[in-house]
Amino acid sequence: MSLALTRDELIRTHNLIDGQWTDAADGARFPVANPATGERIAEVANSGAADARAATDAAARAFPAWRDKLPRERAELLRRWHALIVANTDDLAKLMSMEQGKPLAESRGEVAYGASYVAWFADEATRIYGDLIPQQQRGKRMSAVKEPLGVVAAITPWNFPLAMIARKIAPALAAGCTVVAKPAEDTPLTALALAALAQEAGLPKGVLNMLSASREQGIAAVADWLADARVRKITFTGSTPVGKHLARESAGTLKKLSLELGGNAPFIVFDDADLDAAVTGLMASKFRNGGQTCVCPNRVYVQAAVYERFADLLATRVAALKVAPATDPDAQIGPMINTRAIDKIARHVEDAVAHGAKVLTGGKRLTELGPNYYAPTVLTGARDDMIVCCEETFGPVAPLFRFTDEAEALRLANDTPFGLAAYFYTQDIARIDRVASGLEAGVIGINEGAVSSEAAPFGGVKESGYGREGSKYGLDDYLSIKYLCQGGFDR
Repeated sequence: MSLALTRDELIRTHNLIDGQWTDAADGARFPVANPATGERIAEVANSGAADARAATDAAARAFPAWRDKLPRERAELLRRWHALIVANTDDLAKLMSMEQGKPLAESRGEVAYGASYVAWFADEATRIYGDLIPQQQRGKRMSAVKEPLGVVAAITPWNFPLAMIARKIAPALAAGCTVVAKPAEDTPLTALALAALAQEAGLPKGVLNMLSASREQGIAAVADWLADARVRKITFTGSTPVGKHLARESAGTLKKLSLELGGNAPFIVFDDADLDAAVTGLMASKFRNGGQTCVCPNRVYVQAAVYERFADLLATRVAALKVAPATDPDAQIGPMINTRAIDKIARHVEDAVAHGAKVLTGGKRLTELGPNYYAPTVLTGARDDMIVCCEETFGPVAPLFRFTDEAEALRLANDTPFGLAAYFYTQDIARIDRVASGLEAGVIGINEGAVSSEAAPFGGVKESGYGREGSKYGLDDYLSIKYLCQGGFDR
């Protein structure tokens, strides 16, 4: 796969700051590699603190005019951006597959998913309502209005390089905030192309600023945003340790934070479940993006009476998955993002086997395809003393744990510091209510494996973070409430 697109101008390797595409302040650059081959596909600006400060300067200058635009004017710009994203789906998908590795069909799906957030928040921009508070004292009128926070810093992961940044930028812009953004070092090209389309849609200079940075330089860039009082909010998707660091380091300026952090999602199959439907749901939730999603089931709990049958059904489906580069139109699982990811997956499987787990299918690297491929894997005999129980694997590995009754299933499912997503399958209506209420997670799939939607609130509890993205609630994290009390009405 080459970098030749229908529109080559979407290949951006510079920062977008104050409406201009510029090099890093010191001219440094770093490579972006294709995970399918390890080959270098581009070099992009390697930004540091000076670039982050320049982006904040631009966003702060642009904020008053953007804040004062009518909501319908902001909505119209977002709609134009949405139309351009949809019109350039193939180029965006190709870029994504090259730098992230997911099959082209899945990349096209992500473009549509990310675009849906832009369309959703274009509409929500016109629905920012306040309240007239019932009169409490004669002569006084009280009301509450919602206002944009100011400059927002968005920091996004590599696994969904378009959807995650769209899910953060769109509500910020709809609310009237300006944005400084840093995509993941592994996948900057898709995000930079998205910024180019926003510019093409007519977004005023300085309203959206985006810079790329390597892992080392990115730490310095983000540190500048954390210390800058003009940045009023941080929105981050990534690991829990990094989220905790951002929370600590932003405390000096008391920024508002939205943190969508690590997960350890349970997937529970009760003995009264439709097993074929449960297998289909697990395939959709576990093996999407090669298992590299924060809501992937990490622990599959199956009730004892149906354990063997479910394991056989699942292993048959998983063994049939086609692992191949994105260039293969039939690919269902692509490469993992890098060697670190492959090493972690292999370590988890090796540890499980050493502790008595059995590999039903997969369980090996596919070095004949390239450096970063791992076979989709099903493990039986999983136990809570294995690494796969307590660490997020972030790969195509489904470990099956056995349980006896509902109380045990809930206890095991909640026995984790994380609480992002959880899934369960049952045909018992009363059990649905009990288990949905008992699970400690922000997102629950009930007889359903595909739960993401722009209309739904997405976020976690416990150490999976706080704040919600998407839905009518997603705008609130970019707004502050101002209380107005006006006297003199009795004169």
